[in-house]
Amino acid sequence: MKETRRRQPEILRRKLLDAATALAVREGVHSVTIGGVARAAGVTKGGLFHHFPDKDALLQAMFLGQLEELDAAIDAEMAADEGTPGCFTRAYVLATLQHSASPAAPLFAVLLMSPAMRAIWSDWLRARLGRHAGTDGGAGLELVRYAADGIWLSDLWQVDPGLRASRAELRDTLLQSTRRNPT
Repeated sequence: MKETRRRQPEILRRKLLDAATALAVREGVHSVTIGGVARAAGVTKGGLFHHFPDKDALLQAMFLGQLEELDAAIDAEMAADEGTPGCFTRAYVLATLQHSASPAAPLFAVLLMSPAMRAIWSDWLRARLGRHAGTDGGAGLELVRYAADGIWLSDLWQVDPGLRASRAELRDTLLQSTRRNPT
């Protein structure tokens, strides 16, 4: 019984984040209000404030959740490739292109407009690049990561597919670039 009680706050926190994310995906980030999220999660505003002191804290937790998912996807992609030149960049390309198909991708993009979220992103990227400096340093691999970011944005903006190569061709070209010239 004690374990169940201890885990209930974690379950409620997850429920609040899921409700906030669903609301943001469905109606836009502007619709994420304390009252709206509390209603969607079936709790009182006080219940929400127990976990998040204000809307900014809630939005930051939503962003961190998206970043954790991206981080886990990168780790999963790297599992079979770790230690080889360009391994982080290949995983970043695959995870980024996979994330662009997520319904929450526009939310991630909007949240990145916040200076606080950009600082979190920069810290995350700096740490990842530091961990993989031995395999993923150099301008060539940086350029590949920027290209993946561009494809991600192109997907979000729903650029006419007739104006570009197929996604698979773009992905394969980026991945090949990490093997031909990993620095």
